[in-house]
Amino acid sequence: MLTKRDEPVALLGESPAIVALRREIHEAARTTAKVLILGETGAGKEVASQLIHRHSARQGRAFVALNCSGIPETLLESELFGHTRGSFTGAYRDKPGLVRQAEGGTLFLDELGEMSLRMQAVLLRFTETGEVQPVGADRPAGRSDVRLITATNRDLRAQIGDGKFREDLYYRLNVIQLRIPPVRERASDIPLLLQHFLEQASIAHHLPCPRLSADAEAAFQAYPWPGNVRELKNITERLVVRDVRRPITRDDLPIEFRATPREASMVAFSSPAAGAAASDALPAARSTVAETLWRRLQDGDNFWSVAEMFKAHDITRADLRMLIHLGLHHTRGNYRALISVFNLPANDYKRFQAFLFQHKCNLPFRSYRTGEAPAVPARAAQPFEVAS
Repeated sequence: MLTKRDEPVALLGESPAIVALRREIHEAARTTAKVLILGETGAGKEVASQLIHRHSARQGRAFVALNCSGIPETLLESELFGHTRGSFTGAYRDKPGLVRQAEGGTLFLDELGEMSLRMQAVLLRFTETGEVQPVGADRPAGRSDVRLITATNRDLRAQIGDGKFREDLYYRLNVIQLRIPPVRERASDIPLLLQHFLEQASIAHHLPCPRLSADAEAAFQAYPWPGNVRELKNITERLVVRDVRRPITRDDLPIEFRATPREASMVAFSSPAAGAAASDALPAARSTVAETLWRRLQDGDNFWSVAEMFKAHDITRADLRMLIHLGLHHTRGNYRALISVFNLPANDYKRFQAFLFQHKCNLPFRSYRTGEAPAVPARAAQPFEVAS
């Protein structure tokens, strides 16, 4: 959950796609109509929603955002509409909910496609009537005046066809539709984005702003950026904190940037459809994706960034299981040691285990201790130091 009022936001870029998007945002801001924002993970859907709010007549009121992904439907309903005291275990007092907090302003619901069918029905009723009924209440507690902006990286029409999304809700929310172009479709903006985030990270960490060599810039231009602006921002921060006091070359970049364009496209996790048919079994051949994930962890990323890729369907369950397989080989079946290898704090152990069980990635540890586990595929076997 997030409530914002004064933080500056901007949609960086001068490509035709971004110029057109800025125009569409200003057009949407002149109305109070519902907006549906489509775009890949990390492309800037929330930035677009904030800009709509800031250029609208509601700019002086609250902007409240909620990511619907991974929130159980009972908790999601309570977060949105509040609850009454005693309505469930732990409800010690009345709670107003985010809809009430956004009164007169804008409510942004991200990852709309992850919402259960029951919650979709609840949201549909709210969009039709504006009535807010807290969990545990016998009747609505009044109406709310909020502008609703929703976003998803899913193909909602395909989900409607599969019976996973309500068609009536889709048409209720899809009054104005915006599509955020992925970074790979606006390659001319990459130098500007790189320079902006390098300068931003250098200020945040009180370190010099690194310079990029021509071959490093070419590698960035050729890379497909599956994580979009979010990935680009993380990469620039990583380069700044390394504090290299010379121009950054291609060899200084993570392995996926040093690959050829064809190889990069193979490891960029840009084919969610491939994950749908993936087997839960460990692949017999070397997993390029798992190897790249392993290298990312070696470079300082933590496991939760990988988990986000999995939840966004950018990598498959087989890729994730192979990564756990590599880690358990490295720790000889010790899951607690794996926490350190995956750059997580010790108190994340239970959360990490719960995530693995939930997504069927909890591999039996005994075979790794006895040496009976499947061999580590070639080129993915190089270990790295366990963080102290």
